[in-house]
Amino acid sequence: MQQFKKIVTIGLWCIIAVATIAALVAAMQKQENALCKGAIVTIDGDNQMLFVQEKDVLTMLNKVGLVKGQSLGRINMQKMEAVLRTNPWIANAQLFIDNNRYLQVHIQEREPIARVFTLQGNSFYIDSSGKTLPLSEHVTARVPVFTSFPSNRATLSHNDSIILNDIKLLAKYIVADSFFLAQTSQIDILPQGEYEWIPTLGNQVVNIGNTDSLEAKFNRLYSFYKHVWAKQAFEKYERIDVRYNGQVVAMRRGAQPPAADTAKAMLQLQAVMQQLNQVNNNDASTYVNDKPKTIDTVVNSKLKLTTTTNTTNNKPTGTQPKAVMPSKNKNN
Repeated sequence: MQQFKKIVTIGLWCIIAVATIAALVAAMQKQENALCKGAIVTIDGDNQMLFVQEKDVLTMLNKVGLVKGQSLGRINMQKMEAVLRTNPWIANAQLFIDNNRYLQVHIQEREPIARVFTLQGNSFYIDSSGKTLPLSEHVTARVPVFTSFPSNRATLSHNDSIILNDIKLLAKYIVADSFFLAQTSQIDILPQGEYEWIPTLGNQVVNIGNTDSLEAKFNRLYSFYKHVWAKQAFEKYERIDVRYNGQVVAMRRGAQPPAADTAKAMLQLQAVMQQLNQVNNNDASTYVNDKPKTIDTVVNSKLKLTTTTNTTNNKPTGTQPKAVMPSKNKNN
């Protein structure tokens, strides 16, 4: 008797399992035969400047077989995702059918961090990974501009790849800093692998050097800005050099640029300038700790400022900035 009950129980469970599987198969066949109501496109990116437009996404999907009203079973979502990723502005694409029989299309857009102009006159964007991106006919990104990139080729040489990586590092630092992002007009690429930063406010050229120790260099530059901005003496300087550790070299307008290329040469130049100062008053000035008479004030207690004065008595040109020095914040 017990054996009979056991057989009946097993039989009932088998029938239930078969019925469940049959119901699932029927539901799947019904789903596959159901008709697609359309596509809903969602684009994740900067809402102020979308480089990928919904109509462009739908056009690409229609070219690979997406037709409103076709059966869901004929939609090849893997193929559609692969086609969407051929767009250089699309970082990722995910597709699925929702319960209402709509094709959901989720697009992750690449965000540019710099625009690069080549020596040949062309330009392109790069994102935070260093991937090159073409210009868009829909929108222009407000990002730092780099000029004089040496190559116009799709496949870069080793040296050009190093320069592009430097651009990525420099651009990532600038876009993460609200003050320097607003204050950046452009960055010029020099042949020797160094960079000159052109500010939006002011008429100076800032020599950054290479991309080593960017945070320290921009911190020195910001300290210098605080110093000259408070005195409204910004336009007195023509060139600013932040390449050397612990100091800022500022050349007044009309002065000859220092011929130093190393920190050691800068120290030698300072000694010569001190001797010249004894012969010709106000011809040049250098300080380390004490406040000198020929410059406004010390930038900070740890930073040394070297200034080269104008020996031809030319007056500074341009308009002195009237704005209050903005605060320096890092963007998260």
